[in-house]
Amino acid sequence: MRILGITIPDAKRLEISLTALYGVGRSRALFILKKAKIDPALAAKDLTVDQENEVRKIIESFRIEGDLKREVASNVKRHKDIKTYRGTRHARRLPVRGQRTKTNSRTVRGNTRKTMGSGRKKEEKK
Repeated sequence: MRILGITIPDAKRLEISLTALYGVGRSRALFILKKAKIDPALAAKDLTVDQENEVRKIIESFRIEGDLKREVASNVKRHKDIKTYRGTRHARRLPVRGQRTKTNSRTVRGNTRKTMGSGRKKEEKK
């Protein structure tokens, strides 16, 4: 089954396989299936053509995939343009929502340590 150019996995349960779409999580997948009156435990390969069309129609009423990605990108760009705190955090590639940076977000800051003792200098062999 393909929706908006994305292939939905056939073997998985529908509530899981619908999450392959950007903008559809577990709760939205369950909402879609409840609205279409389809059992979430069914696999995508077991759907009838009418059920597939019903799911496709409900999903297309939401803003997902390319439209949602475009909207998120434009929101981030708007914050950068008006130089809000969030915008400057996005520009610097730092956490935006108030997370600490002293111990976390090391990989983004370029301060990666492989193990606990790797920051120490090695002793010379005698």
